[in-house]
Amino acid sequence: MAVATSAVAANAAELRAPAPGFAEGNPSAVLQAAFDALSAGRAPVLALVVETEGSTYASTGALALFGEGPHVGWISGGCLEPEIERVALLAGDAGRLEWLEIDTTDDESLFSGSAVGCRGRQVLALLPLAAMPEVKEAISAWLAGGQALEIRLERGGRIACRLYGRAWSWELPVGEAPQSASKDWTLTLQRAPEALILGAGPETPMLVPMLRSLGWRVIVSERRARWRDAAGPHTDLLDLHPDDAIAAHPHADVALVMHHGFESDRDALAALAGSRIPFIGLLGPQRRRDDLFKLLCPAEREALADRLHSPVGIPHCGRGPEAIALSIATQLQQWRGAQAR
Repeated sequence: MAVATSAVAANAAELRAPAPGFAEGNPSAVLQAAFDALSAGRAPVLALVVETEGSTYASTGALALFGEGPHVGWISGGCLEPEIERVALLAGDAGRLEWLEIDTTDDESLFSGSAVGCRGRQVLALLPLAAMPEVKEAISAWLAGGQALEIRLERGGRIACRLYGRAWSWELPVGEAPQSASKDWTLTLQRAPEALILGAGPETPMLVPMLRSLGWRVIVSERRARWRDAAGPHTDLLDLHPDDAIAAHPHADVALVMHHGFESDRDALAALAGSRIPFIGLLGPQRRRDDLFKLLCPAEREALADRLHSPVGIPHCGRGPEAIALSIATQLQQWRGAQAR
């Protein structure tokens, strides 16, 4: 039977600052699906890659959801998923932590034509989430953004999570772990990057879901009624002046100025000059940026100079809202990847 404990650190000095770098891929989709499945009374199983060797499709820390409910995320290009699903169902039915080693380095399989695409080894932990009381709290805390989640797993069935001074632990019955695997593992699920979009327009209906599908947390601030629906459903939508929107999200990683309105963009740039947001993107050609800068004071221009990307997006992606959205998302992904180096 699983046993859960929960604690909140009393001393503010124990609170952990945001970890450097960002989560790879889109773990938000996997964990949101897990949270929804648990809320619906289902028994999802979280597959977590804890160890890799050689060439593998997924790296250490990758997540996927199996068991009762939707299959979200991938551990391979599809070739290994049936076996993972089989073991995940066993884990969910028994409420037991199961281990799975997948070794695709066999030369005999390669020369007989039955080998899969990658030549490597993975060790997976299959966590029966319904057997882990309060795991929804840990998932919800990470989904709220801003902090990394530390996960510790032991061969004997103990699982512990820690995030921003909060801690959870469970003791589960456990299946046999691979002899070649480590004794225990400590993994860190980094935070999702956050993009604050100031102003909606024709690009927004494509850009917002594209960024979210890539694992970004997206907030749109738009006060004009005619453009508010452009943010799409299930979007964190603000009806605030740029000053207030930035004050509400001072730790955003990226701010995109996209009002398609000269005065609104000027106000946004002036507000962003006083922020610490490291990447600021301005939609529109270079000449428009120069005209906007004429209306900013020298201190504001200096504060923006090293952070402003204008025009935002990579060049030569084509014209039209779809191409512009793609160019912006590509540039943000390139910037995101560079932060992990």
